[in-house]
Amino acid sequence: MKEKRNNHPKKKKTNLPIMAVTYLFAAVFLSMMVYICYYSSTHEQELINNSYNGRQQVLTAKNIRGTIYAGGGEVLAQTVTDEDGEEVRSYPYGSLFSHVVGYATHGRAGIEALGNYYLIHSNAPLAEKVASDMAGSKYPGDDVHTTLDVKLQEVADQALGVYRGAIIVTEPSSGKILAMVSKPDYDPNQIEEIWDSLVEDKESGILLNRTTQGLYPPGSTFKIVTALEYIRENPDTYQNYGFQCNGSFSDGADRINCYHGQSHGSVSFSRAFAKSCNASFADIGLKLEKKKFQDTLDDLLFNQELPLELSYNKSRIEVYEDSPNSDMMQIAIGQGTTGMTPAHLNMITNAIANDGVLMKPYVIDFVENSMGTIVKKFAPSSSKRLLSSEEAEVLKELMHGVVEEGTASRLKGLSYTAAGKTGSAEYNTVKGDSHAWFTGFAPVDNPEISVTIIIEGAGSGGDFAVPIAKRIFDAHFQE
Repeated sequence: MKEKRNNHPKKKKTNLPIMAVTYLFAAVFLSMMVYICYYSSTHEQELINNSYNGRQQVLTAKNIRGTIYAGGGEVLAQTVTDEDGEEVRSYPYGSLFSHVVGYATHGRAGIEALGNYYLIHSNAPLAEKVASDMAGSKYPGDDVHTTLDVKLQEVADQALGVYRGAIIVTEPSSGKILAMVSKPDYDPNQIEEIWDSLVEDKESGILLNRTTQGLYPPGSTFKIVTALEYIRENPDTYQNYGFQCNGSFSDGADRINCYHGQSHGSVSFSRAFAKSCNASFADIGLKLEKKKFQDTLDDLLFNQELPLELSYNKSRIEVYEDSPNSDMMQIAIGQGTTGMTPAHLNMITNAIANDGVLMKPYVIDFVENSMGTIVKKFAPSSSKRLLSSEEAEVLKELMHGVVEEGTASRLKGLSYTAAGKTGSAEYNTVKGDSHAWFTGFAPVDNPEISVTIIIEGAGSGGDFAVPIAKRIFDAHFQE
């Protein structure tokens, strides 16, 4: 009897390794697609603003670049048509807002870069777009309204005069940037004609926004930070500090002199701060615990990203466990390798004025379409707490003492109260060469405005920076 044949085909064995690799690649591909979709939706502005993104050219060809306004409605930048029928960017105030508003030719800078996404988009009503299509014209781009105050900008610019330097004026309680001046400056209306000369000018750094990108030795304004660390390490006894100043402080072969060798005599902690006594703060610097000092520097955002949307440089300073006494003495008075931007110093000043909380600095207030409908509103938001309420109050009183009995006495006896810290930061080996600094706020009890100033190579902060601060404060309070 014949055996029946099994006509059923044999099942092929599954190749498990190949299947595993296939599923793996499918999962990776799916994950990448999900990530790309998510990234595109959450980083739309960043992608649009990328110079390699052709979408910008499409939007620019379809929409007229929007207008940039000051807080009072003044036009700071607008698109006009020249005699050849070409669209050009016009800046009615010339060089006054050159660094903060920036330019939109040969790349972009300032608010022209920060607000580019909004300026090249159009949220005009459909009826207006239809009318534009019928007329064969472009759609009107959205307009950017800033927090900038023209009056304060003019006062700050005129006060800085021919000096190189920077000034930033802000509102501590909200983070609004009210004025930002950097010199030397340029006329953005002529950017096309002068671009090559600006780029080739390596000496003046004219394209650099010194307010946010200029790194300077902070000098005695850094004593705010040193004082905070000493208070933190000695919360119950810091007021007992005393020092006999004879004009200098020595540690072995290393010596720190007070400004112009001035002898301050017997000083308490508050008087040493008010008189900006280098000798006493060099002494304090040697008493600090280095690891704790570095922790405080971290708290105050040194060597870190700042909550600032305009282009900036990080302030730099390092304190190590093995940092020699010579370095600690220099760091304590804001010298040595310490580098700080005026914008960062202003943030620390604002945190002190605002009960220890730093509000995120911002310069775009809202965006509206051609019919005046608000497209996006930017509200004040806190960044982080830099110091406790108690620490802020102590530093506020110390800074008030600088005005009442110290190096910023030109702000004393006015209709408003003020607090601040001056600085005279040496920047080379030539004796007497120093940048003039001031940072402070007013009124003391309920700060409405803060000002941070650096004047390159001017000399004493009390002699040169404080009078500028007074002019700005006076303009705000209409003295």
